[in-house]
Amino acid sequence: MNIILYNTMTSKKEEFKPIVEGKVGMYVCGVTVYDYTHIGHGRSSVAFDVIRRFFEYKGYDVTFVKNFTDVDDKIINRANENHELWSELSERFIKEHDADMDSLYIKRPTYTPMATKYIEKMIDYCERLIEKGNAYAVDGDVYFRVNSFKEYGRLSGRNLEDMIAGARVDVNDKKENPLDFALWKAAKPDEPSWKSPWGQGRPGWHIECSVMSEAILGSNIDIHGGGQDLIFPHHENEIAQSEAISCSTFANYWIHNGFVNINKEKMSKSLNNFFTIRDILKICHPEALRLLFLMTHYRQPLEYSEDKLKEASSALHRIYIFLDEAAHLTGSKKGKNLKQEIGDMKSHFIKEFEESMNDDFNTPKAVAAIFEIVRMGNTIIAGKPDTESAEHLKEVSSYIFDIVSKVLGIINHSADEWYKSNLKIPVQEVEALILKRAEARKNKDFALADSVRAELTEKGIEIIDTLDGTRFRTLV
Repeated sequence: MNIILYNTMTSKKEEFKPIVEGKVGMYVCGVTVYDYTHIGHGRSSVAFDVIRRFFEYKGYDVTFVKNFTDVDDKIINRANENHELWSELSERFIKEHDADMDSLYIKRPTYTPMATKYIEKMIDYCERLIEKGNAYAVDGDVYFRVNSFKEYGRLSGRNLEDMIAGARVDVNDKKENPLDFALWKAAKPDEPSWKSPWGQGRPGWHIECSVMSEAILGSNIDIHGGGQDLIFPHHENEIAQSEAISCSTFANYWIHNGFVNINKEKMSKSLNNFFTIRDILKICHPEALRLLFLMTHYRQPLEYSEDKLKEASSALHRIYIFLDEAAHLTGSKKGKNLKQEIGDMKSHFIKEFEESMNDDFNTPKAVAAIFEIVRMGNTIIAGKPDTESAEHLKEVSSYIFDIVSKVLGIINHSADEWYKSNLKIPVQEVEALILKRAEARKNKDFALADSVRAELTEKGIEIIDTLDGTRFRTLV
């Protein structure tokens, strides 16, 4: 089955057909680097990371481009507040962004262009649009002439005449039309600027992505993506200026992820319900936050709460417990031959997982397929398999969760690593208590042994005694 994706441009699901067989060119709008990344950035980044990973799983060669807006009003204002250079602030928050993305197991893009590295190309772009009659210069500014692009509003489903009628009174009377948008902005005092045919200035926001996308991927690309809030005006404006230049389709498919809601309200600093990624990772494992994102379809609004985060942590814990049990399963000579059941488990997962992801990257259904495997696997373990079946279960489990890790970016650790990463006390302290309990049992001091077990339980640690020794798990 081929990949079917929802195209915002047509408002329907379509079969993905690449421009070049076996290759995918994808551009996703990145962040304006003036602050730490928040949960909304994380949700969008994980969504497109999974889309990219699934294309790669299906054998496509993906060129994934995600930009940085490294000069902007917000950057300039924040730098002034901090009494630092705007360029230093941008550079600092690019590094912080990358650290946050790495913490969420997000693969680095193929290219991460910065707007300030493409200024000359942006100036050239403006000149070409002016020559074609799609843009005009006035007092050092350059504006795109919206009336010159007949299909303006196609992506967002807005009518140009209605937009003009509903436009607020614009204090900028230099524009021919209140909907005309800036391609180039004349320099203001004490702001960064570059030399241009219209005087010192800097690029507008919308032109940055069109230029960087064209420079790296060409004038016609497979997929353009970003958050739903970018549909209008950013992506609408990108389409207008890009297609006015090339006279061809800018992007064949448009993909947009939904908002993050806090208590059923859109996350916003003004509502004081704003969470950075690093704030959230102080109270949970990064895989738990990533799983929380995956449990909602990327196009739907995501409801965030600490309770839902705890549910995601508990769900991960169930997976790791199964992997722990499978890894330590030895079976017996007199056990049941369950190889057929294990083979069925593998086939069932591949079918359910791929069908889910082929259908517009339906991660909630893909996650449900994972928990079905956990249920089936636990049933097999409870059935007391023979030695050969036990080894087969280990191989199949490893195969399945390797796919899960590669595509969904979760279950990136062994069970032992997972437990250690969730400890609230140093692992050396746990090992010392386990050794203390073992010595107490050896000396038949069962009261002390029980006391140590109780102490470990109080610290959120469960111990499991086996013929091969004692191992531990963290509790959720």
